[in-house]
Amino acid sequence: MGLTESLDKRPESLIIKDTCNLSNTAARLVETARVALISLKYYGFCFSNGNYTVKLYFAEIGSSKKQAYPITPKRVFDIDIQGENVRKNYNIEAEKVNDDGDKMVEHNTSIKSCLEIHLYWSGNGSDNYGPLISTISVTKVRVQPPPKHHPKLSPALKAVIAVSSLFFLALLLLLLRKLGYLGGKRSSELQATELFPGGVYTFRQIKDATQNFNVVNKLGEGGFGPVFKGVLPDGTTIAVKQLSGKSKQGIREFVNEIGTISALQHPNLVKLMGCCAEDNELILIYEYMENNSLDHALFGPEEIKSRLNWSTRVKIILGIAKGLTYLHEESKLKIIHRDIKPTNILLDKKLNAKITDFGYAKLNEGEHTHVITRIAGTTGYMAPEYAMRGYLTSKADVYSFGVVTLEIVSGRNSASCRPSDQTVYLLDSAYVLQEQGNLMDLVDPKLGTDYSWTEANSILELAMMCTNPSPTLRPTMSEVVKVIEGKTKIKTTSSTVRRSTDEIALTKAMAALSLPSPSESYSTAGPSEATTPLSNSNNITNEI
Repeated sequence: MGLTESLDKRPESLIIKDTCNLSNTAARLVETARVALISLKYYGFCFSNGNYTVKLYFAEIGSSKKQAYPITPKRVFDIDIQGENVRKNYNIEAEKVNDDGDKMVEHNTSIKSCLEIHLYWSGNGSDNYGPLISTISVTKVRVQPPPKHHPKLSPALKAVIAVSSLFFLALLLLLLRKLGYLGGKRSSELQATELFPGGVYTFRQIKDATQNFNVVNKLGEGGFGPVFKGVLPDGTTIAVKQLSGKSKQGIREFVNEIGTISALQHPNLVKLMGCCAEDNELILIYEYMENNSLDHALFGPEEIKSRLNWSTRVKIILGIAKGLTYLHEESKLKIIHRDIKPTNILLDKKLNAKITDFGYAKLNEGEHTHVITRIAGTTGYMAPEYAMRGYLTSKADVYSFGVVTLEIVSGRNSASCRPSDQTVYLLDSAYVLQEQGNLMDLVDPKLGTDYSWTEANSILELAMMCTNPSPTLRPTMSEVVKVIEGKTKIKTTSSTVRRSTDEIALTKAMAALSLPSPSESYSTAGPSEATTPLSNSNNITNEI
């Protein structure tokens, strides 16, 4: 904006508009001008530091209409840019036009954030008009880097470079052949990218590690394929989950696992070491868990179950709770697992619990509740609001955790069906015992008296809160951790939890299923779903 020092305060006297005597295509830029009797000053702000070209365009317009003076005044003024006098006594009418047909003053200057242009009459007397300006152009000077002068190579030097290149190429090919990457190997097997700590494995590496998927190394059968034990050349033992590349569910689980667990790192989550995707082969590689799954420990051979004393069971429950707390509240990606059950809880050498199988995992969008049309999970562990209405929040995992906790404390399988009893499954028995005031009867008789009555009662009450039919009344997993660690006390409700009509209907529907007994379930020593085949399994995926 031009700042004027004119004695005339009328705004309309500062702008004039008229045709000019120029005929170039830019004539319209000088048909309007800003004038002042004495001084015009322009400021430009927020320039990036550098060198600029400033162009000032002039045209004497409207002067023929101003004949009030006895002597026709001249328009003479000085031009300063950045405090430097560029032109002294500049006369627009006396100025010659340039090659483009413009009357223009051009000046290169350095700008540091602020630009100042000052047009003013510095002489004495009143026989001169004040300054006039039509257009201002400011353009940053682009500095071209000096051309690089590459020295010419002599013929002898060119020959040395060519021979050296061929030598190193031959050496590289020899090394690749020795490592087994050449000689009948598919080119797709060479595309190994370090996406994981262990990298992307080739199918040949996986075949060698599992002895061509030898049945002796088979650990179990997952929902989407078998799980094998493998040993890498460096001696590292791994668990290999082989998914079906032709199955939509197999592809979905593969992508879900890669996109979810690869971004998660926690002591209570199974570590994904790598993957393999060649042709129709989709393979996930995990760290190996020496003590198999929680399902195998609870309902497998007696010698394994005998190791589950009370302190170990509490440690496992706390580990699961911490893993879920990380997924729900602490990780960058807030995850709902959707399929928490004993077969998806693995135990390492020291019987530490680690959550696995993120094939059904969903991102938690905070306050935006998921309404799922594709129900996925396992009957007996799914929250009623999710199983029947597709209403999915992190509280669905809390419900599943409550059921698993009851299994750990009682040593009973939640999915076991006993039609001769009035109770259908474990949670149903727990509701009845709670209403009778005998909830402690759920404690595994094999523990004898070697456990803390107070701690067991607190954990059972906590499990019942987690399985409350109303998701809003269930605690968060971080609250669960504090209760188990003894940092806070459980907040008991005033009345016994009663089951809704919908949940009773769900229980009856589950009773109608041919659910496998504990002895019929598969056990796995690797990160698999470890369910029975689909014809017998209680693992479901429904399309609504």
